[in-house]
Amino acid sequence: MIDKLEFFIALAREQHFGRAAEECGISQPTLSAAIRQLEENLGVGLVVRGSRFQGLTPEGQRVLEWARRIVGDTRTMREEMRAARKGLAGHIRLAAIPTALAMIPKLTEPFQAKHPEVTFSVVSRTSLQVLSQLENFEIDAGLTYLDNEPLGRVTSVPLYAEHYTLVTSEGTPLSDRKEVTWKDMAGLRLCLLTPDNQNRRIINQHLASAGVDVRTMLESNSMVVLLAHVGTGRWASIMPRNVARSFGFSAQIRTIPIVEPKASHVVGLVATHREPFTPLVSALLHEARNLGVIDPD
Repeated sequence: MIDKLEFFIALAREQHFGRAAEECGISQPTLSAAIRQLEENLGVGLVVRGSRFQGLTPEGQRVLEWARRIVGDTRTMREEMRAARKGLAGHIRLAAIPTALAMIPKLTEPFQAKHPEVTFSVVSRTSLQVLSQLENFEIDAGLTYLDNEPLGRVTSVPLYAEHYTLVTSEGTPLSDRKEVTWKDMAGLRLCLLTPDNQNRRIINQHLASAGVDVRTMLESNSMVVLLAHVGTGRWASIMPRNVARSFGFSAQIRTIPIVEPKASHVVGLVATHREPFTPLVSALLHEARNLGVIDPD
């Protein structure tokens, strides 16, 4: 039954029989047969069928909630028994918003020093993708904003607050200032994260509140791309202070605090709310709480 529930979760996530089968490492006929067996066992139809996948039935949506809970509990039990036999070991999958990537070593380095048999993988995702992948068991935990948009049913631990700066080259407009305001951003050639990133939505909100209509000259989902363009001297950007400083800019690059108002937003660790947590996630949350609030400077 557990394997069939895992297949069903994969199908709901991929919304395509072929892709779900590939992800599960089985053939498409095997996946289809397993879903039909699950439907027969439960006595309800789970999938709206046609020439291709057309979604879940209302009963399928409800079964999906139970499947996530049952599969999650089963994985927790297995990890707990493995930890009891061998100590804490395994792999933690993390997803982080682009602006939080530079802060991840603050968490992973002390954690791995205490638990050397644990490995990590880290991917960059938008805040919405972080929450979606948590729900679908694609990641174990994420780093995202805690105070700007709804999080849903998660456990969260605050890690640090973002403070925003203008990042620009010497000799460009405003580069000689010690502070700038959000209104000062008008007329700059800005490069910013793409609108699907919450950081961009936050920046747009603050600019709109200041009555500034900015024309963004370049967008990217990569902070590296933005920083590289700022380095050419032709673009400026608005970035969290910790991100700008983590790249070790040359003396020609200025990071200037943005004030009036001085905005900040909290970033933290999130995990699917459940009791008990897997041993790995429980230990990671414990480490995050031990860190307290990290000073991003």
